[in-house]
Amino acid sequence: MNIPPIENDRVSLTLLGLSNYKKLQEVANEKDLIAYSPSDISSPEKLKNYVQTAVDGFYHKTIIPFIIYDKQEQKFAGSTRFGHINWDNKTLHIGWTWIGREFQGSGLNTNMKFLMLQYAFETLAFEKVEFRIDERNIRSRKAVEKLGATLEGILRRDVVLKDGFRRNTCCYGILKDEWPTIKLTIFKEFN
Repeated sequence: MNIPPIENDRVSLTLLGLSNYKKLQEVANEKDLIAYSPSDISSPEKLKNYVQTAVDGFYHKTIIPFIIYDKQEQKFAGSTRFGHINWDNKTLHIGWTWIGREFQGSGLNTNMKFLMLQYAFETLAFEKVEFRIDERNIRSRKAVEKLGATLEGILRRDVVLKDGFRRNTCCYGILKDEWPTIKLTIFKEFN
């Protein structure tokens, strides 16, 4: 797959791989950055393994991983991806997102999600985008609700975290026919 950079004036999303992941080591070292995730990026080796898993998924066409560059701050901010890509049913998930604390609440995440939704619906012509979020992660849940995603249900105790806790996962979705209205709403926020 040839994936060009996805960008606007605020953020640039380029493919994450073994050639550029070290640019994220400082951010990945932040304590409890992905506390609600079953993944582990807490050491250089664990970060490399995390990226290798994403790269493997890219080659199998089930994942498109991105490194996030904040153009305003001129710094690498974190990572996100399209995952669980189902090319036949035209559905995918946006997730595995982590950004450093200095970038949180700055509008970076909204810009990034807008670009990803736009790419999923307008370039890939997908029918549905989903988000899966730990029920306890109120901040992330509010962020996707603010984007216009609908809570479709909660999967009970379906993911085991690093500490052995079995989380409940909130499933949110946006349909292709909802995107034009959501796009206008998000666009107004940028202006």
